[in-house]
Amino acid sequence: MTTPDTEGRTPDPGPGRIVLLTTSHRVAPGMLSWPAWQELRGADRVLSRDPGHPQLPYLKEAGVAVETAAPRAAELVTACAGGHTVVVLAAADGEPRLTEELAALAGSGRHAALPALELLPGSYDLPGARLLDLVQVMDRIRAECPWASTRTNEELARYGLEETYELIEAIETGDRTELREELGDVLLQVVFHARIAEDDPEEPFSVDDVAATIVEKLIRRHPHVFGDAHAETPEDVKALWLRTKAVEKGRTSVTDGVPLGQPGLALAAKLASRVRMAGLPVELPTAPPDDRHRGYGYRLLALAAEAEAAGIDPETALRTAARTYRTTIRATES
Repeated sequence: MTTPDTEGRTPDPGPGRIVLLTTSHRVAPGMLSWPAWQELRGADRVLSRDPGHPQLPYLKEAGVAVETAAPRAAELVTACAGGHTVVVLAAADGEPRLTEELAALAGSGRHAALPALELLPGSYDLPGARLLDLVQVMDRIRAECPWASTRTNEELARYGLEETYELIEAIETGDRTELREELGDVLLQVVFHARIAEDDPEEPFSVDDVAATIVEKLIRRHPHVFGDAHAETPEDVKALWLRTKAVEKGRTSVTDGVPLGQPGLALAAKLASRVRMAGLPVELPTAPPDDRHRGYGYRLLALAAEAEAAGIDPETALRTAARTYRTTIRATES
């Protein structure tokens, strides 16, 4: 009820308000902010043009009546007259037609005062929420694409290797746009492989299982973050990681778990790193004077070990040198 002022006049209640309430489909329906619930409960009318809006069952359960009708600007202006508030539960597209109509009314000059249009986010995406979109898109592609629906983990293996090399190149060249794209390509490989694994008839697992496994591993291997262990330096952290990993895997040798199929320089550096971290007195092998083949190999092994000890990745160093060499070759050709 509007109360008259001291001179007996009734204050003008104003043109009212239109509240455009947006929600994220990545957040469970019904998980709305407190300001959103306050507006919904205090509104004179609540409208939704989508009768299948995921929030509707939860609003009904909370006692909020929602009219399922497509809101038009002129009708809302009339509904808001007298200081009323109308909440519009925005559809996924954000109600562009409604906002355009309101802008046209404001520009026409036919209305002395229009209701205030307020945007109220009812729920917000949490960090990582877009990963849910990727999983949903991958589910649909796996179900409907003739190529993707028949792929196996074995058939995709080479793509994972290619994408990893492209990621490394983007990192080394410092191209931020390429880095963002290549990270996405590598992430796709993970989600694609996990989606294929869901279809395995004997030992299925999902991307959620993959995520749960790595979360458990990270917590377990960071006792200085999630437990009572102490690590003051990066070297302490690495040593703690290796000790925890060795206990988990039940390894008896520092070379256990080193993949022999990786590039040669990377393999040599990894073995040298394991030896150095363990403090083992292992000498680098030397070849007989008449064995040129092994001689070159052992020299490369020694260079890789030397680079690793100096904190340099020999694979990266060699690729950088090769890239410079390629530039020199092209300059000579021109």
